[in-house]
Amino acid sequence: MVTIILAAGYGTRLYPLTINKPKALLEVGGKTILDRLLEKITPIENNRKIYIVTNEKFNKEFINWTKSADYGCEIEVINDKTLSNETRLGAIGDIDLALKSKKIKDDLFITGSDNLFDMDLVDFANFANAKRPSSSMVFFDVKDIKLATKYGIGNLDNDSRVIGFEEKPVSPKSTLAATALYFIPKEKLGKVFEYMDTDLSKDAPGNLLLWLAKEDKVYGYVLKKAWYDIGDMESLKKANDKFTKREEGK
Repeated sequence: MVTIILAAGYGTRLYPLTINKPKALLEVGGKTILDRLLEKITPIENNRKIYIVTNEKFNKEFINWTKSADYGCEIEVINDKTLSNETRLGAIGDIDLALKSKKIKDDLFITGSDNLFDMDLVDFANFANAKRPSSSMVFFDVKDIKLATKYGIGNLDNDSRVIGFEEKPVSPKSTLAATALYFIPKEKLGKVFEYMDTDLSKDAPGNLLLWLAKEDKVYGYVLKKAWYDIGDMESLKKANDKFTKREEGK
């Protein structure tokens, strides 16, 4: 398995903190968001390499971070060469770049660099392997219809298959929010290239999974513990408060 961490955004909603620092390298409870994310990813078996896809602006920041990172597997930074929010490739474009430039032919674990999880992600990896050769994605139940309008929202059947998905719906059909955590088995990597040939949005990865759910089968795993989406100052403060208290309680 290969992991792609999407970190090519510019974090504009977190200015001024992210003017000269990528969001993933902001600290939450004394550790960077990226370090906390890798603590959840690296226990997954057969995770042979991690690619961090970033942009020209933050490329050196991530390379410097890797010099002291020690997680038992190789970590490589990919620069997508973009310089602004207006010219970025989009998350799906960055996945396509990583697949082609590194000639990836392994199972693919994909996550956003602003995701934080309370639970071990090994359980999701086991779920995804059981559903192969179909792809899988992770949801978190926000338990609030109004809050659900701010996320990509999925509907699952009794077999956990994704039977509907909408980005920021006005009238959500469920409260299951997509968490930017996906598994695409090697048998389905060609679907990413097929998607890139369409005129559909190359931004949010949820768009790729929505298309996959229609073209093929996608299964949804619902988190049993908390998920933190670090998108703005409020969510950053909330996560920092919780992780700080947790660290103090150790």
